Amino acid sequence: MTSSITDSALKAVMAAISDESATAEEKIQMLIEMAQGFLKKPKNSQDLRSGLGLFYRAYQMCGEDYPLLKARAKVGMAGTLQMIPDSNPQLLVQAKESYEEALPLLQQFATPEEVAETQMNLGLVLQSLVTYNLARMTDSIQAYHEALRVFTWEDYPQEYAILYNNIAIAYLSMPMSSEREYLRQGLAVQSFEVALQHINLIEHPREYAMLQNNLGNALQYLISSHPIDNNLRAVTAYDEALKVRNPQNTPLEYANTISNKANALFNLPDNPEKPELGNPQNLLKAKSYYQEAWQIFTEHQQIEQAELVAQALQDVAAEIQAFALH
Repeated sequence: MTSSITDSALKAVMAAISDESATAEEKIQMLIEMAQGFLKKPKNSQDLRSGLGLFYRAYQMCGEDYPLLKARAKVGMAGTLQMIPDSNPQLLVQAKESYEEALPLLQQFATPEEVAETQMNLGLVLQSLVTYNLARMTDSIQAYHEALRVFTWEDYPQEYAILYNNIAIAYLSMPMSSEREYLRQGLAVQSFEVALQHINLIEHPREYAMLQNNLGNALQYLISSHPIDNNLRAVTAYDEALKVRNPQNTPLEYANTISNKANALFNLPDNPEKPELGNPQNLLKAKSYYQEAWQIFTEHQQIEQAELVAQALQDVAAEIQAFALH
């Protein structure tokens, strides 16, 4: 059925475009709106291809007469290329080039918000391309910082939180020599903490939980001479995230956070003042969290995550057994 809806929608657009009473500008806008419609909830890759085709048709019709619409068509093409499953590097390179072509026109003719949104998306594309050695992480971080000039915490808390989250993750995935490893990890932790000065539990619960969960992860794996302190801080951050995430409303996010918390407890002595006494209590808590997370991941058919947690459960069971034999 979906293909016939797609076909009839496309036919309607093509009929509208050939209608002589519509102006060129109206036709281009119609194409862009129709393409955006395909991308809102794409049923299959055909919807993405149809959207891409419509954006391209709109782009071609713009010529030099409609610079803002031309830029929007380019941004639409870039966004579609990003959405194609298992985007290969060539499609991502095309997306990057499309954003870069659109930006100067947007800076001239569009609102600051539209420019910032494009910079945010360009940052994401660059971040994805770093994996293939086709972009630099510093350029991705630069694009995010450009977007932050507009997406301030006062006016755009959601975008602000996401940008700082992306910046922190960019720092964490930046390849650096081992002696500078602690530097990028420190910058990541700092990025989460900057965002959390303004994103609070009451007004922005979802963003707050995301930042706290990811701060916990950054703290847990921080190279430091104070691993116990960092794990204690990580557990506190996870507990903050769990004020929002729960098994009823956000089961997968909740499972994610409790399995992260279990990882921290696995390495945390029961009494931080006397680490030599070990952590039998924390191991039992970790086991309980892993079991609950495994159940949720399995129920929601998150096979990969369920397997990782199952492995962690084996490790914690072995550790508990070893402790019992002492």
